[in-house]
Amino acid sequence: MTFWIIATAIAILSAAPLALALLRARGIVADSASAAEIEMKVYRDQLKEVDRDAARGVISEEDAKRARVEVSRRLLEADKARETKAKTTTAAPIWAAGALGTVLVVSGLWLYYDLGQPKREDLPLSYRLKMAEEIRANRPSQAEIEQTRPSSPPIQEPDERLMTLVGQLRTALETRPDDLQGHILLARNEAVIGNYDRAYAAQQEVIRIKGPGATADDYADLADMMILAAGGYVSPEAEEALSKALSRDPQNGTAIYYSGMMFAQNGRPDMTFKLWRPLLNSSAADDPWVPPVRAQIEAVAQAAGVRYTLPPAPAADGLRGPTQEDIDATAEMTPEERQDMIRGMVDGLSARLANEGGSPEEWGRLISSLAMLGDTERARAIWNEAQVIFGPSPEALAVVRQGAERAGLVE
Repeated sequence: MTFWIIATAIAILSAAPLALALLRARGIVADSASAAEIEMKVYRDQLKEVDRDAARGVISEEDAKRARVEVSRRLLEADKARETKAKTTTAAPIWAAGALGTVLVVSGLWLYYDLGQPKREDLPLSYRLKMAEEIRANRPSQAEIEQTRPSSPPIQEPDERLMTLVGQLRTALETRPDDLQGHILLARNEAVIGNYDRAYAAQQEVIRIKGPGATADDYADLADMMILAAGGYVSPEAEEALSKALSRDPQNGTAIYYSGMMFAQNGRPDMTFKLWRPLLNSSAADDPWVPPVRAQIEAVAQAAGVRYTLPPAPAADGLRGPTQEDIDATAEMTPEERQDMIRGMVDGLSARLANEGGSPEEWGRLISSLAMLGDTERARAIWNEAQVIFGPSPEALAVVRQGAERAGLVE
């Protein structure tokens, strides 16, 4: 009822200015006619005054005649103007203003009744939160959604050799159900070829074998595989895995990202924004959840009623050194193998700078690394290229020049 009162009041307020305009136009016409009558009465009084002055001898007969002619001319012009305005200006009747207002109000209410949803209930915040909880509690299970929705595409197109190896691994694990490394390997490779349902089944075995030692990443990986198997849908089973991941590590980025996605799918964009905003602020540029969060967070903020401007994307840290695993791997290498590993890393840096560009520090490091590997000519060519690219910026060029100095290309 409150809505209809407000809607009717708005319709009346919208029609009122038009009705007032019609009434004002009628008043203007009446005022114009009244002004013309007053002007003509003044001219008639002036004629009488001229006659009295002539009779008393105040003015000569010749002056009286000229005055009568001038006043009579003005009187005729005023009368003619009054008649012309009366013919060309027609005031709208009073009932027209009322009819216009009634038509506008009635037509507006009819349009809303025909095109709107007059019987829909009000949705206060408490009611919407209750609806979101009901949707979340009654949403389809993992098995139900897998029957109705295709899974996500595979990470890479599987080749025949990989398919054969995965099949052999499945067979081998049938007789070794407690082989932890085997199930870890199976889960990863099933996911690679797009068999996400088999992948999360293998990951469940990993968690079973580890028991209390299962980590947050183990549960986050399980949820990830379930969500991919459901085509991006976060099922109750996947939510349970996410909860276990966050109970072990509240800062697990994968679990936070998917938890936010779960809330967005169930009508709680406010919760999604509360999870994604700090996650985005604390993440590195190359974290896997950063691109999807950046692509969706502004729309999520708008749905949550929050004014939010996406900050500039952070630059990827291209100067990170080798991991501890890389260092450990080189301990057992021959000098030739170690040289090949270094050359591979240098070639990777060179390809990235050629395709995507990079910082002056990266260019300087590439030049000095090539010289260290004995590829002086290639180092010189890249130094020449860097001078063209960074020439407009003396500060950046000075950084690259340090790498060229280490390479012995400049003094």
